Amino acid sequence: MPTGDLSRIRTNIGALTALDALNRVNTKLSIHNLRLATGKRINSAGDDPAGLTLGNSLDVRARKLAQALNNIGDASNVLAVAESGLNNINDILSTMSEKIIQAASDTEGPNERAAIMQELNNLGEEIDTLTKQTQFNGVALLTATVLTFQVGPDGVDYNVFNMSSSFTSAALGISALTVATQALASASLGSVSAAIVSVKTALQQLGALLERFAIKSDNLSAARLNQQAAASRIMDADLAAEQLEAAKLDILRQTSTAQLAAANTAAASILTLFR
Repeated sequence: MPTGDLSRIRTNIGALTALDALNRVNTKLSIHNLRLATGKRINSAGDDPAGLTLGNSLDVRARKLAQALNNIGDASNVLAVAESGLNNINDILSTMSEKIIQAASDTEGPNERAAIMQELNNLGEEIDTLTKQTQFNGVALLTATVLTFQVGPDGVDYNVFNMSSSFTSAALGISALTVATQALASASLGSVSAAIVSVKTALQQLGALLERFAIKSDNLSAARLNQQAAASRIMDADLAAEQLEAAKLDILRQTSTAQLAAANTAAASILTLFR
């Protein structure tokens, strides 16, 4: 660092040195004040180029994980709608089984069996209505449907919901039931029992996929938290340390200003030689 000579006043080296120190302090203080204001350690690429690149990569990954979590939530809602429809169909089939068992007994006469048959027809129509109305965003879920859900941050991380069969009364094989006789009622009961098995199988598949979504959601939540923690370590400012540094620099700014004022007046002592 250059030193000044008080007998040479044309260039005030002492004042210039103090001014340079003041400028350096002000520059550092502005950086720390910015970090305190934004809460970020890296506010421009010049602060830490490598850290900014890594921090941005971690942030992008965390955002992709967050969206994948949202996708899983939406997919779970889709499956919940399908599950509700299947449960309702299963309840209707159970009711149909009861009615058919009632009709299968010869204690029922032709009129009673005709009434039961009318109930069965109405219940079959209700199954068709349920199948048609069980939709999500305009997509029917209880017909032959394949839906692909993106459930991860990478393109290959997806799950497929495949409703391979339809659940209309015709597809379930219960659109032509009859209980006119005990033998025919027994045959109809077998058809309804087979339909119940089909519905239960579909519910099992839905349950397995919902369980997988729950596990996937927990894993993604943990991964997202880890990504955010790593990004925070790189990008976020340690406010306690920044405040201490800013306080130190503020004191140095005041002392540098005082020294600059002293250096500006020191050269005036040369005037004593002319008295």
